Amino acid sequence: MTLMTHAPQPEPEPFGPLEFQLVLLRRMADHQPGPVEDALRELGADRAAMREANRRWQAMLHSPRRRGAGARYRSVLGPPETSGARRVGDLSFEAASWRVPLWPDLRFEVLAAPGGAVWNEWLVRAPGAAGPELRTVEDLRPWCCTVDEVARAFAPARPMEGTAPTRWGLAFTAPDADGVRGEYVAEFTWGLFQRLLRP
Repeated sequence: MTLMTHAPQPEPEPFGPLEFQLVLLRRMADHQPGPVEDALRELGADRAAMREANRRWQAMLHSPRRRGAGARYRSVLGPPETSGARRVGDLSFEAASWRVPLWPDLRFEVLAAPGGAVWNEWLVRAPGAAGPELRTVEDLRPWCCTVDEVARAFAPARPMEGTAPTRWGLAFTAPDADGVRGEYVAEFTWGLFQRLLRP
């Protein structure tokens, strides 16, 4: 009688900062395929690796044994660079941020309510890093600015629901290079500007 033996399954590759950056790029590729291709080359990855990282991330999000967001980000990105309490209006949050090598002037920030529920998770400008000067709509170039920076530059801006998870929109009035004011909608992915639309 021959006993059947099964070869041990290889351990999956660790899911770390590289894979997380590929997850960010996967959603951005819908609107900015050119910059995403450049970023993939910089990371030494390809579109197949980007899709696989996104598949694994989605599996983590929907696993019956999924961790809370804070624990998940710490397991993927390591200890946060900064963490502490943050108040938004009457609400109190735990804010944590991590470096993202692709965007050295930005940080990935997670705001979690007491109990661990995530209120926001997006890219923000790093403390002390200079953001772009936004005076006209021509200054809005892909990946140059964050939601908060556009909202401040063209106040009052009106938040809009995004077309997919991790997407946001801002409606605002702004001048073009000739000084002609118009209505615009800025679209963001993971908090980073992607494209400008006319409503």
